[in-house]
Amino acid sequence: MKLTKSIYLLIAAIILNAACVSLQVSPVSGNKRVYGYSWEQEKQIGKEADSEIIAQYGLYDDEELAEYVNQLGQELLEVSHFNREDTPSEYRGTEFTFRVLNSPVVNAFALPGGYVYVTRGLLGHLDNEAQLMVVLGHEIGHVAARHASQRAAEQQFGQLAIIGGAVLGQSFGLDGGSILQLSSQTAQLLFLSYSRDDERESDRLGVEYSAMEGYEAAEGGEFFTSLKRISEKAGYNIPSHLSSHPDPGEREENIPRLAAEWEEKGYEQSIVNKEKFLEMIDGLMYGENPREGFEKDGVFYHPDLAFRFSVPNGFEVYNQPTAVILVNEAQDAIVQFSISSGSETPESAVKAFLDQEGITTVEQEVMNVNGYPGYNAEATAQTEDGTSLTIDLTAVDYDGNIYQFLSYTTTSQFTEYEDKFKSVANGFQELNDPDILNVQPVKLDLVRAERTAVFSELLPSVLPMNIEPLDVAIINQVQLDDIIQRGTVLKIPVQ
Repeated sequence: MKLTKSIYLLIAAIILNAACVSLQVSPVSGNKRVYGYSWEQEKQIGKEADSEIIAQYGLYDDEELAEYVNQLGQELLEVSHFNREDTPSEYRGTEFTFRVLNSPVVNAFALPGGYVYVTRGLLGHLDNEAQLMVVLGHEIGHVAARHASQRAAEQQFGQLAIIGGAVLGQSFGLDGGSILQLSSQTAQLLFLSYSRDDERESDRLGVEYSAMEGYEAAEGGEFFTSLKRISEKAGYNIPSHLSSHPDPGEREENIPRLAAEWEEKGYEQSIVNKEKFLEMIDGLMYGENPREGFEKDGVFYHPDLAFRFSVPNGFEVYNQPTAVILVNEAQDAIVQFSISSGSETPESAVKAFLDQEGITTVEQEVMNVNGYPGYNAEATAQTEDGTSLTIDLTAVDYDGNIYQFLSYTTTSQFTEYEDKFKSVANGFQELNDPDILNVQPVKLDLVRAERTAVFSELLPSVLPMNIEPLDVAIINQVQLDDIIQRGTVLKIPVQ
């Protein structure tokens, strides 16, 4: 999703504070390249950003799965450019951290200095260990080639980096609302758009590392087929000449070709480990966790915190661990819902915001929100380019928390959106529907096909949480009309 300029200017200017262009030796090529950070700075930046990533997305609560991913990552690291005879001493033995994030999006990314993340959403779309190894190797490759630091150097030369997705080059992996909860430097790194050459280099390295460990690296191409199908289903097709990343279709063809080259060099690639991988993801949570909030028919529900509020027609919901972001289709009106930490009353929460430099209060008043104490204010602010924003802020005291709705758009459009902004806050109320209060997350259940049949015929007649048959076909890396042999293990979403 593309964010409007006013959003960035309202929260922070995205800059790379520590960047200082210099020539340094690449651990991949051994030649000198231009970087924006020293290697020590990269490690420090990654360490600082890691805590923000954990706070933003949360870690998936499965220690055995987390250790499994970490073990595989560490195996790849041993054959990577961080641990070779000719590895420069400053890189040798770099410690890496591999984490599984509690996010349903299909995403993997790396931060400078040795921090690699995969989501539960990505794991659910993989079919075997070999595919996971290519993904992990790809992300290790980004760190080894120091791609983020190279992009930082380009910025120092005045080249504006495109804000995009970090997931193996796919922009659908991280939603726009995320950036509102991150520091400017972490947001810059997380949304940094690697070039096509960066992605191709990491693809090569991911295949190289996997092949050296004996994995069937060509399997990685199947995952990029899944990425292409996800993209097509979501309507995110981007002509390759307009994208800063290689098309998934190109990559599904290139990865088997790269794997074949390593086989010709004498690296036997026979390890797939499908059974072991599927065993590790048996019971994996699939899709959004409804316990943590979900939108249905124009209402946002949060079963764990027992509240609900209205979602205006035409607004898309981005539910994050620390906030819920509502964005309209034109991306020029925003509502951010969150808990006001440190505030004891709705009035103190609102006034803390109004007291910030650059905020001009228009009016404020005590209010009642469906029987709960509230406080509302209208204010204005200006972006750095002189655009005037009008802000509507409502705070509510409910069940021991102070919740606040921060809504804003340009002043010229405020009257157009004012009623919608107020409908969100005024719709806040207790959730008492027992069916919604007791809703449980969807999980992947491993089921053996009892007969040979077309895939679509083996699916349950009713799938949970608006999941479509095509979604299930994609996570199983098959087509709906494929013939599935009796005894084949399938991943079926159940609730």
